[in-house]
Amino acid sequence: MVTIKQIAELCGVSRGTVDRVLNNRGNVKPEKRQLVLDTARQLNYQPNPAGKALAARKKNPIVGVLIASEGVPFFDDVLLPMRKAAQQYENYGMKVIWRSMRGFNVDEQCGIIDELAQEVNALIINPVNEERVIAKLDNLVAQGIFVVTINNDVDSCRRHCYVGTDYLQGGRTAGALLKMIAPPGIHAGVLMGSQSMQGHRQRLKGFLEVLEKTEGFELMGVRENDDDDMISYEETRQLLAEHPETNALFIISSGAYGAARAVVAQNRRDIVMVVFDTIPSTIRMMRDHIIQAAIYQHPRQQGRRAMQVVFDYLVNGIKPEHEKYIMRNEIRILENVVD
Repeated sequence: MVTIKQIAELCGVSRGTVDRVLNNRGNVKPEKRQLVLDTARQLNYQPNPAGKALAARKKNPIVGVLIASEGVPFFDDVLLPMRKAAQQYENYGMKVIWRSMRGFNVDEQCGIIDELAQEVNALIINPVNEERVIAKLDNLVAQGIFVVTINNDVDSCRRHCYVGTDYLQGGRTAGALLKMIAPPGIHAGVLMGSQSMQGHRQRLKGFLEVLEKTEGFELMGVRENDDDDMISYEETRQLLAEHPETNALFIISSGAYGAARAVVAQNRRDIVMVVFDTIPSTIRMMRDHIIQAAIYQHPRQQGRRAMQVVFDYLVNGIKPEHEKYIMRNEIRILENVVD
């Protein structure tokens, strides 16, 4: 009987790629997809889905998902494909335990990790970059639990892989974009979710790397908004009151709508705003010419890929092909924004 491993060796691709092609899951380059299909056909490959499902159920695969999604519309687009994939993978006996939290409370995240550790074989997590969280994730790996970080990574962790964007490059992109569209003499304020999130700090670093070399640039301040629009509104209002010379805003993570509302309330149409994510409220503000540009980080691809990597590992015994699955940062303006 021809096996997936044999097809992979003949095609010069991974077992995971062959599995995705034969089961019509995930994104595979058209030329590779065709090569796998042609090879399988020539070898008269006959799948045995019933046997595969039975074998998978014996493994009792259970996945925990823990994301700080409450009050953050961006994660709606991450979770939707994850839930769709989870429904599909139920045929193989894979179950998912969904957990969410608001903000970046370390004690709360540690408590949920401890709860899930008693039940799961794998964990998909949007982690706080804090020593206690990292230690708990390392302990999960030591116990044989498969760990995937999504949308945000952590320092020096033994997690199996990361799915998300390059935050440093995203910050550099935002800085270069602001240089292009803002008037000379940029006086920029920055709103970020939390200093405890590795990705948020990396975006700020990349942003400043570009703009600190720019003549006339001045940083008006960096404020934390806990990824909350109400906090973002108040922090932006205070920033503009204390620094009326501010003529640009960079929103590192969520909270763009709250910041934009503060700009409107202060009648500061002169301010140029660069944000992340094309959620509905951001698109409305782009149409009203309050937000000039957004950087899109492919949330659906992030969710789909994370669940697929876990399925491949738990059900098919296929290890991740990459240590990091990086989605592109793409610039969106009103003329090319996806509604």
